[in-house]
Amino acid sequence: MPKDINDQDFETEVIAETDNYLAWRADEPDGESTFHLELNNLTVHFFEEEWGEFLQLIDPLLKG
Repeated sequence: MPKDINDQDFETEVIAETDNYLAWRADEPDGESTFHLELNNLTVHFFEEEWGEFLQLIDPLLKG
Protein backbone atom coordinates (compact mmCIF):
# COMPACT_ATOMS: atom_id res chain seq x y z
CA MET A 1 0.00 0.00 0.00
CA PRO A 2 1.48 3.43 -0.93
CA LYS A 3 2.38 5.84 1.81
CA ASP A 4 0.01 8.71 2.49
CA ILE A 5 1.68 12.03 1.58
CA ASN A 6 0.57 13.37 4.99
CA ASP A 7 2.31 10.51 6.80
CA GLN A 8 5.25 12.10 8.58
CA ASP A 9 7.06 8.79 9.07
CA PHE A 10 10.03 8.93 6.75
CA GLU A 11 13.39 7.22 6.61
CA THR A 12 16.52 9.12 7.64
CA GLU A 13 20.18 8.21 7.34
CA VAL A 14 23.17 9.90 8.95
CA ILE A 15 25.79 10.50 6.24
CA ALA A 16 28.54 11.92 8.46
CA GLU A 17 28.82 13.23 12.01
CA THR A 18 31.35 14.98 14.23
CA ASP A 19 31.00 16.47 17.70
CA ASN A 20 29.57 19.71 16.27
CA TYR A 21 28.32 18.90 12.77
CA LEU A 22 25.87 16.49 11.19
CA ALA A 23 24.97 15.62 7.59
CA TRP A 24 21.87 13.50 7.04
CA ARG A 25 19.44 12.42 4.36
CA ALA A 26 15.67 12.04 4.57
CA ASP A 27 13.57 10.00 2.15
CA GLU A 28 10.40 12.04 2.04
CA PRO A 29 6.92 10.48 1.70
CA ASP A 30 6.64 11.81 -1.87
CA GLY A 31 9.71 9.77 -2.88
CA GLU A 32 12.15 12.68 -3.00
CA SER A 33 15.34 12.65 -0.94
CA THR A 34 16.42 15.79 0.90
CA PHE A 35 19.81 16.44 2.46
CA HIS A 36 20.51 18.42 5.59
CA LEU A 37 23.64 19.94 7.11
CA GLU A 38 23.51 20.88 10.78
CA LEU A 39 26.40 23.23 11.54
CA ASN A 40 26.16 24.19 15.21
CA ASN A 41 22.97 26.31 15.34
CA LEU A 42 22.60 26.60 11.53
CA THR A 43 20.76 24.02 9.42
CA VAL A 44 20.94 24.05 5.62
CA HIS A 45 18.43 22.00 3.60
CA PHE A 46 19.07 20.75 0.05
CA PHE A 47 16.99 19.02 -2.57
CA GLU A 48 18.87 16.24 -4.40
CA GLU A 49 19.99 18.43 -7.33
CA GLU A 50 21.22 21.15 -4.96
CA TRP A 51 23.09 18.57 -2.88
CA GLY A 52 24.95 17.38 -5.98
CA GLU A 53 25.94 20.95 -6.82
CA PHE A 54 27.06 21.55 -3.22
CA LEU A 55 29.28 18.45 -3.38
CA GLN A 56 30.83 19.79 -6.61
CA LEU A 57 31.51 23.06 -4.80
CA ILE A 58 33.31 21.50 -1.85
CA ASP A 59 35.23 18.86 -3.84
CA PRO A 60 38.14 21.22 -4.63
CA LEU A 61 38.30 22.20 -0.96
CA LEU A 62 38.70 18.56 0.03
CA LYS A 63 41.44 18.02 -2.54
CA GLY A 64 43.17 21.32 -1.60
